[in-house]
Amino acid sequence: MRLKLFYSLIVFFVFYQINAQSYSGVKAPFINESFEAFKTGESLKFRIHYGFFNASYATLNLEDVIVDDKKVYKATAVGKTTGIARWFFKVEDIYETFFDKDLVRPIKSTRNIYEGGYTKNVEINYDYSKNLANINDIKNSLLSSVKIEKNVQDLISTFYFLRNHFDVKKLKQNDFIRINIFFDAENYPFRMKFLGYENVKTKFGIINCLKFRPYIESGRVFSDSESLTLWVSNDKNKLPVKIEAGLRIGSIEADLEEFRGLKHPFKIKLNE
Repeated sequence: MRLKLFYSLIVFFVFYQINAQSYSGVKAPFINESFEAFKTGESLKFRIHYGFFNASYATLNLEDVIVDDKKVYKATAVGKTTGIARWFFKVEDIYETFFDKDLVRPIKSTRNIYEGGYTKNVEINYDYSKNLANINDIKNSLLSSVKIEKNVQDLISTFYFLRNHFDVKKLKQNDFIRINIFFDAENYPFRMKFLGYENVKTKFGIINCLKFRPYIESGRVFSDSESLTLWVSNDKNKLPVKIEAGLRIGSIEADLEEFRGLKHPFKIKLNE
């Protein structure tokens, strides 16, 4: 079902890779230093809808926790269907990622989901000395290990990694960025194209954004006839402002609904 699959992109969307290369072979505009784009206490809420029909809401919150006597970030993403959509297809997804403050990369990830009767409860611990993801399938009492790519990120940590280690000033229109994401015990190749800058009308006002076209591997989430577009605020926060999945009829959209605890001022133009 498209709504369920769309969730896995929305809450925790995006892309990464320190050593990523552009499609043309030129080094992609990533750097090792941090822009410090976020801070503890940041909270984001997205409204997922089909036209005027609200299907669900997704939240993303950041806090400090202690793991192995070290202070790290914990990001929690929650997605739930709402209203009429909940009667037809109940979704309650909770994703958690613990990551280092100096260099964003996952230390531990959890995924506890309920999607229309389908459930999953998994914990993943990352061992970078052996380049392994150690997977604990709690629901089925199964343990396994999977080889991971260098500098791996999960779905949530990619969002924070790019915000902190991505130099947008070096982006050129039509640049491609390649990404590897570890999800559901597999390494997924992923790439996106920078389309340029665009002003986006939101409930907060007009926001100048960077516009991207993510390319999803055919057959994984969306069919060839469907496409994804992402708009990210062109400021120091680098927040996803809008995500759109084009369908054969209409589109599913996710819009930034609420935010608080941002590290930097959110640049909003006056409504035109």
